[in-house]
Amino acid sequence: MIRTSTKLITAGCFLSFFVFGFVDNLKGPLLPELLRNGAYSYSQGGTIVLAAYVGFIVASLLSGVMADMVNNRSVLLFAAICLCIGSIGFGTTQSYLGLILFMAITGVGLGAIELGANGLMVELHSESRGLYLNLLSTFHGFGSLLVPLYAGWLVNAGYPWQQIYGSSVLLAVPLLVVFWPYKSSGSSVVSLREAELETQPEHGLSYWRTLHRIGFTSRMICFYVLIAAYVAMELSVGAWMMEFLQRERNMSVRTSSVYLSSFFVLLMLGRLLGAFVVERVDSLLAVLTAIVCSTICMFVGIFGNGYLVVLLPVSGFFMSIVFPTVTAAVTKLHVAKTGTILGILFAFGGVGGAFGPWTVGFVSDLAGPKIGLASSLAFSVIALGALFCLKRREK
Repeated sequence: MIRTSTKLITAGCFLSFFVFGFVDNLKGPLLPELLRNGAYSYSQGGTIVLAAYVGFIVASLLSGVMADMVNNRSVLLFAAICLCIGSIGFGTTQSYLGLILFMAITGVGLGAIELGANGLMVELHSESRGLYLNLLSTFHGFGSLLVPLYAGWLVNAGYPWQQIYGSSVLLAVPLLVVFWPYKSSGSSVVSLREAELETQPEHGLSYWRTLHRIGFTSRMICFYVLIAAYVAMELSVGAWMMEFLQRERNMSVRTSSVYLSSFFVLLMLGRLLGAFVVERVDSLLAVLTAIVCSTICMFVGIFGNGYLVVLLPVSGFFMSIVFPTVTAAVTKLHVAKTGTILGILFAFGGVGGAFGPWTVGFVSDLAGPKIGLASSLAFSVIALGALFCLKRREK
């Protein structure tokens, strides 16, 4: 039976991932408006998106160590503060460098949520981590699917993109309340991470030697490459789908918003259904099937004619289980230094998130949005290569 206090903190984790999905994907619907109003090139737009994932990488590495040495609730509080600063700053700055800076701060907040919420969920529900991590990602999908509808509606109503982005601070404020440190005379959740630290008193050089030994095996490097390539693929679609649909398929803002929302709806539904499946099947086989199917959908959606473009958002359904399933698999391999190991894993995800959308923007400048979005298929090939190596090691 889950205690009431555990339920409240679990709900806080779900809330944080809803905010994560909303803020993380707000830049996609607003990117066309930002490019046109600021007269920025595709490469400059890609650089702004890149800044978010540079911040994400930094946060993943630092938050992992912070989670192991303090606790995951402190990591989530830090995330909320960064999101407040980043949202307000990005929505008010008038300079290109300011956009890069505040997008990077927002990225730090998002990276801290990714690490803190996943780590806290593993602590609270270690026996059914696959289920809860997929449910956690479902809330990310729910926040993501609302973003295109919300942003598209406000853009059509004539609101400037700065006000739309700045309004996201209203979502970050509740996280300050939920994760603000307090003392309670009633029941409280004892952090499993704190208990683990009591039995593992490694510090300084010994800590980093142990981390290097368990965190950089050939198997873990394959996991890092896999997660980086997958995130690059998913976020490239999320960031550039609307621009592709508007420029290459002549869709309106409203119609392209519906397509992007459909992508996130299917991403969310896939994770919701996958939450009850991944515990019963081989993790690597499930991920392999998902990436192959999503790659086919992306290819046909980009290059197919007419209604075949609908397969582009359908790819989200198959992508859905990859990230939480890989995360669950890694936490099962490492019960010690879990926060730092997840930090490294998510940092590699941040690398993929940084260079995926940036690569699409760069290629789009050279060859147009169609070939630019198609360049994201290269990341699926890399992910399949990493999976092949993992399956060979498993045999």
